[in-house]
Amino acid sequence: MAPRYPGRSGVAGPPDLAHTGRVSSWNNISYAYGPLMAMGGMAVLILLLRWAFGHGQSVVERPPRAGSEDQYGLLVPVAAPPSYVEGELLRRSLEDAGLRATLAQTNDGPRVMVWPDDEQRARRMLSSR
Repeated sequence: MAPRYPGRSGVAGPPDLAHTGRVSSWNNISYAYGPLMAMGGMAVLILLLRWAFGHGQSVVERPPRAGSEDQYGLLVPVAAPPSYVEGELLRRSLEDAGLRATLAQTNDGPRVMVWPDDEQRARRMLSSR
């Protein structure tokens, strides 16, 4: 007895392959698609990396550099402690009193700096300390 194949309603023999549809044929240009796609992907990656790591356009923050006292914008130096640790103690004491203060490492050493509106009050607090 011959094997029966589904879909052929009991007719013996190999299955009918006409239902598979049209199969695309390969030609000489088809071999260029793969390398062209790879080169296009590499070009996109190169442009992305050049943008991310280009000079002056990076999204990564630069490391801070020490400058002179007048290079900190509106901030005014109110104390010149001998060490960074003592400067941090002074800064915290000003913050505990409600003043916004920062400790900056300048070319001349650490400086405790405040906004111009708080300068007189900060100097009074530091002198009484």
